[in-house]
Amino acid sequence: MDVALMFPGQGSQYPRMAASLYGTDAVFTSVIDEVFELFGEIGSVACDDWLSGADVDHVSRAQPLLFAVDYALGRMVLSWGVKPVALIGHSAGEVVAATLAGVFSLEEAVSLVRDRVVSAVSIPSGGMLAVAASEAELMPYLEGDVAIAAVNSARQTMLAGPDEPLAAVRARLEADEFVVVTVPATTPFHSPAMQPAVDEALAAWNVSPSAPRMPVYSGYTGTLMTPEDALSPRFWTRQLTDAVYFGPALNDLLAMYDVLLVEAGPGQTLTSFARRTKAVRHGASQVLPLLDASDSVEAARARLV
Repeated sequence: MDVALMFPGQGSQYPRMAASLYGTDAVFTSVIDEVFELFGEIGSVACDDWLSGADVDHVSRAQPLLFAVDYALGRMVLSWGVKPVALIGHSAGEVVAATLAGVFSLEEAVSLVRDRVVSAVSIPSGGMLAVAASEAELMPYLEGDVAIAAVNSARQTMLAGPDEPLAAVRARLEADEFVVVTVPATTPFHSPAMQPAVDEALAAWNVSPSAPRMPVYSGYTGTLMTPEDALSPRFWTRQLTDAVYFGPALNDLLAMYDVLLVEAGPGQTLTSFARRTKAVRHGASQVLPLLDASDSVEAARARLV
């Protein structure tokens, strides 16, 4: 069966985040070292916290670390001889997918992520919520810069916004008996509160993207990334404020291919979303998390190679 790789944009809730692979898998270790070196001091701090098991929820550590781990895992899978027919990323994971598809060089991708981190640090504190509801059900509850942050499946939607209005929205949702779960985050990504960071990132834009050399499905359009999307600075910078339509993008990918979806990242968040799709439920496609509970990749490798 053909393979498609999925790259998560969340993962700071997994403190170790594949750290057990560091020093044991040669490709993973080499790529991680290369990425952290490119990040400079930001990478050094993130690496130290990662290897020590310290808290990595803050954007200044979580974003560089998640990019490094996702990218290193992707490179590791490719080193096994796996040739994916398509790539898809969730939020920051889309930068990883685009880099592996040749849209950015690694140096450009690191620069893009670093600029996002610097721009986001000054944004007032906020957060994100996962709600067991459809986008349409949640629209009447939005207020005060609280916005739809991600549509992950038919009834799994994320909200984001500044602390106080987000808490008020949560109270209303829980009063109406919606199931609401806090997503570990201290920055209101994918909400209007991030607009100053978008403006700053656009002003600092200094990369020259290329058209993708393999299919990349974008959560920001819900479909296949076009060359025009990939080449547009605004397409990439507005990702800080725009909602992620991962569910529609994944469904579009699965309408084109019958594949084994491999989640190349910490945890199994995207795996859980994929299992809810019609294609996976009916057996046309399958899903496989790369890492198991102990961060071992051996079972996945045996299935892929």
